[in-house]
Amino acid sequence: MADRSVLVTGSTGGLGAAVTAAFVEAGWRVVAAQRQQPTPTPRPDANAPVRLVADLTDARDAARAAEVAAGDPAAPLRAVVNLVGGYASTGLVHETPIEDFERMLTLNLRPTHLVTRAALPHLVAAGGGAVVCVAARAALAPFPGVAGYVTAKAAVLGFAAAVAVEYRNAGVRCNTVLPSVIDTPTNRDAMPDADQSRWVDPAEIASVIRFLASDESAPTSGAAVPVYGRA
Repeated sequence: MADRSVLVTGSTGGLGAAVTAAFVEAGWRVVAAQRQQPTPTPRPDANAPVRLVADLTDARDAARAAEVAAGDPAAPLRAVVNLVGGYASTGLVHETPIEDFERMLTLNLRPTHLVTRAALPHLVAAGGGAVVCVAARAALAPFPGVAGYVTAKAAVLGFAAAVAVEYRNAGVRCNTVLPSVIDTPTNRDAMPDADQSRWVDPAEIASVIRFLASDESAPTSGAAVPVYGRA
């Protein structure tokens, strides 16, 4: 039986599936939040993730996800992995409608804030734990046409740093990973002519995230960890 739980958001995305699998393999009880209704499993596996349908831009759904993740007394909530996000190229700043700019904040920052806020009391009550957020290399090295995305990911970095400072005395750590281009089917379809051999594999990022959630990384908090691959 698993003795600790992790809440993974965005669990059905290209990175989310790899992260979910990594924690299941490591023996965690995994609560996997997703937007779509999960496909029924003909033969339920006792080690399979607990699938939860939730809109994590909604505060009530975020609170419900945290409660489910913390709902097994034998496996207290010890980690949260915030993967929900989105990317859009919207043009130069003066060309970008404010609605498109704010949409990037809604997709990338709001779920991270709401889920972390809802989970923190549970992590503190369990004696501490880890929060892992996902920003992007673009937050440190912007490129043209994506000001909303860059701003949102930079805000995730700032938010994670604030959580690390505010909750360190309660035993809660918060770190951020910064991917470059992740090798997912969506990115391959969007950039068929790119040198995809230089992209980072989702399983490689998942290993880093699992490490940051584990006791092995206990001295590490407030870090922004590059996971660029060769890109």
